[in-house]
Amino acid sequence: MHMKALTIFWFRRDLRINDNAGLYKALKLYKNVLPIFIFDKNILNKLDDKKDARVSFIHQTITDLSNELTSHKAGLQVFYGKPIDIWKQLIKKYQIKTVVTNRDYESYALDRDAKVEELLNKHDIRFKTYKDHVIFEKLEITKDDGLPYTVFTPYKRKWLKALDGENGPSEGSTLGTLRGSKSYYLKSYPCEKYYKNFSTTKASKIPSLKSMNFEQSDIEAPSTEVKRGLIKKYTEQRNFPAIEGTSRLGIHFRFGTISIREKARKAMGINQTFLSELIWRDFYSQILANFPKVENNAFRAKYEAIEWVNNEAHFKKWCQGNTGYPLVDAGMRELNHSGHMHNRVRMVVASFLTKHLLIDWRWGEAYFAKKLLDFDLASNNGGWQWASGSGTDAAPYFRIFNPTSQLEKFDKKRIYVKRWVPEYGTEDYPEPIVDHKFARERCLARYKEALNKAN
Repeated sequence: MHMKALTIFWFRRDLRINDNAGLYKALKLYKNVLPIFIFDKNILNKLDDKKDARVSFIHQTITDLSNELTSHKAGLQVFYGKPIDIWKQLIKKYQIKTVVTNRDYESYALDRDAKVEELLNKHDIRFKTYKDHVIFEKLEITKDDGLPYTVFTPYKRKWLKALDGENGPSEGSTLGTLRGSKSYYLKSYPCEKYYKNFSTTKASKIPSLKSMNFEQSDIEAPSTEVKRGLIKKYTEQRNFPAIEGTSRLGIHFRFGTISIREKARKAMGINQTFLSELIWRDFYSQILANFPKVENNAFRAKYEAIEWVNNEAHFKKWCQGNTGYPLVDAGMRELNHSGHMHNRVRMVVASFLTKHLLIDWRWGEAYFAKKLLDFDLASNNGGWQWASGSGTDAAPYFRIFNPTSQLEKFDKKRIYVKRWVPEYGTEDYPEPIVDHKFARERCLARYKEALNKAN
């Protein structure tokens, strides 16, 4: 055992050393701070695709993070295994006084952390967690009665007011008045002030992808850099998939390679719509935290009564992008090829699966979870339940996207469609697998019948 007492900082969904709340607290409050990362077997073993682009992204990010820490005379210790087993090894090897990490709100993470904390407590080791992944968590933004919000618009108003407490902007204020705001909730954490408190332990060797039964993916992750002009034009351009009009920062928010506080600060003075998208992240995160049942069940319980068709052949064609609806097919092929799908198109393909094909939203949610680079349980679940009508702020069941009119509105020149569906317009392109009018009427009848039964 190393007899020198130390504090361990555990990286998870916060893979950066700048503006990292938990790391800042660890370095400020303690000396001899040893950073670690665990490639979690419990998660990796569930991934079917051994060229999963997210694993490649994390592996490269950890390599870069280790190099960056080494430049500050800190050695990142990287492990591959089940977290509880790794912690048992660490307890034997080091004299640990405190473990610091940033909070994660997904069910697996909560269960993992509870078990780790129990183990640490048995050895008189403190387990301290901090908020870093969101700006407001669980019950920080509530209605006047203390209950969580389930509707976005009033949540957003309270979210904006809360930035500066009682003296913050009123509900009627514009974002322009917030430009100079020095909010407590958006403050940065200058970790660099305390780099001297890192342990000088030499960095460990990083397990190779091959040793973890993975291969390097051909899919490249988008950059963390977003042009200011894109954010300025975000409101006007974000709905058109042929334009590079969205930030594609989702994977970086997901794994914490960028700071949500930093991006919110920048967005506040530039574009209200972009800031609203960041608020949606917080909203869905607090929904998952306050209503954990949504992970497997409809937020609106009466929607469990819907009798889904769940045609497996139709689901396969949807997955492959062979439905005969060009915008749906382009979106699915973009997803399969790049791990990304344009936000507007995500709504169209989700509506098509749940309402045109009457396939359970959980099937679509699971497919997105496998394919999306930016997969985030709270946001993915929220989006799918919105599309199916079963969630918070959900589109009413009678609002059914017409994929043909959506194509005319948002990809009129078929630039996006032709990019991903080269056979579009030829005899090789399939006929629609379901007629829109028939599908719409069937959906309305099926939903109405189910909801009447539930009432």
